Amino acid sequence: MINDYVALDLETTGLEPKNDKIIEFGAVRVRNGKIVNRYQTLIQPGREISSRIEELTGISQNDVEAAPFVEDKIKDILKFIGEDILLGHSVLFDYSFLKRVAVNQRMQFEKKAVDTLHLSRIYLADLPSRNLHQLCLHFQIEHKEHRALEDAIATHELYQKLLQTFYKEKEEKNFTPHSLCYKVKREGPATNAQKERLYRMREVHKINTEISIERLTKNEASRLIDQMIAQYGRDLPALSIAPGVELLRNEE
Repeated sequence: MINDYVALDLETTGLEPKNDKIIEFGAVRVRNGKIVNRYQTLIQPGREISSRIEELTGISQNDVEAAPFVEDKIKDILKFIGEDILLGHSVLFDYSFLKRVAVNQRMQFEKKAVDTLHLSRIYLADLPSRNLHQLCLHFQIEHKEHRALEDAIATHELYQKLLQTFYKEKEEKNFTPHSLCYKVKREGPATNAQKERLYRMREVHKINTEISIERLTKNEASRLIDQMIAQYGRDLPALSIAPGVELLRNEE
């Protein structure tokens, strides 16, 4: 029986690790089934938080304005997680976001995990919904949903309920941690040529990108350029820039 672990949760700008960003990380360290430490931080995503995400999480642009970028916090986050087994509700989602950041920062992050969503699908298949909030209602767990630390605590308490209710020796395999698999290649930062082109396209087409161009990776910059071309057409020919003269950047 796994009773020592780190339960974690993320809030993000969307559902795609390749395109979206973390806006909050929360986790609790558990020893012998009891919480012994907590960690929570807001994250600056380098882009505008949509009204839908703000309504869902209660996290506004103002809340993250002075928050650190995830690249500046990933070392602390991984240090808190340490060598522990992960616990999460649809844990591969949270792992995939963290793995992408870790790989881009040249850090190792290979983990095993127990997934409360997987367990709920096995043992509570008759419930109309197995999202975290509905499962908390089912087990009468107090829960403020869509905030990272509160969701991490709720996931821990849900797991303890599942252990108490369903764990038997013959069921041990269902509670055994499994290796998480999310393959990602390191993405370097956007090149100066990509950034200059994006600034130029933004100026020519009067676009508010709502994204920090200086924080983009090569792949993100390439995708954004393609999106702009598809929507607005090609930008003007390259500007002739004298040595030592930089384009005006009014967002950073």
